[in-house]
Amino acid sequence: MYRPNVSRIRQSGMTMLEVLITIVIVAFGLLGVAGLQARMHVAETEAYQRAQATMLLRYMTDRINANRKNGMSYVTASALGGALQDCSGLSGGALDLCEWNNLLAGASETKGGQSVGGMIAARGCVFNTVASMPRQFTVAVVWQGLSPTVASSATTCGSGTYADDKTRRAMVAPITIGCLQNDPNTGLCVTP
Repeated sequence: MYRPNVSRIRQSGMTMLEVLITIVIVAFGLLGVAGLQARMHVAETEAYQRAQATMLLRYMTDRINANRKNGMSYVTASALGGALQDCSGLSGGALDLCEWNNLLAGASETKGGQSVGGMIAARGCVFNTVASMPRQFTVAVVWQGLSPTVASSATTCGSGTYADDKTRRAMVAPITIGCLQNDPNTGLCVTP
C-alpha cells in the first residue's frame, strides 16, 4: 500500500506560502520604483524650468548691459509673458522686451501651432531700484513649479498669478549701470 510522505506535502505547502510572500514583497518594491520614477519626472521638469529661467534671465540682463544708455526703457510696468506679441516695427528696448515676452510665453518652440517651449506660466519683470547714477535694476523671472514649497520673497513679480503662491519659483539678478561720463568740473556723474 502506498503512503504519501507527510513531510513532503507539508514542504510543498510552505513553498507555496513562500512564493505568495515573495510576490507581495516584489509588488511593494515595484510600487516603490513607480513612485520614485514619478518623483524623478517632477524633479526633471523642475530642473528643466530652472535652466530655462536661467537662460531667459541672462538674455534680459545681457540686453540691458548692451544698451546701458537707455536702461530705463527696459523697466516694465507689469509682468511680461502672458501672451505672444507682435514685435514688428519695434526697436531698442521695446523690441528687446517684446522678444523677451515672447520667449517667456514659449514662442521658441511650437507644436501644432501651440507655444510649448517655455516654462509653466512664466513671467518676467524689470524693476528700477535706484534711479540716480549709478542706476540699479533688478531682473526677475518667475514661473509655476509643480509642487508647493515656500513662497518666494525674492521678488513681487508674478505675485497673485498662480493659484498657490507656494508654487511660484523665482530667479532674480541685480544689474548696476555705472557712470558713463563724469562732469569735469564737479566730478559728479552726468546722466546720459
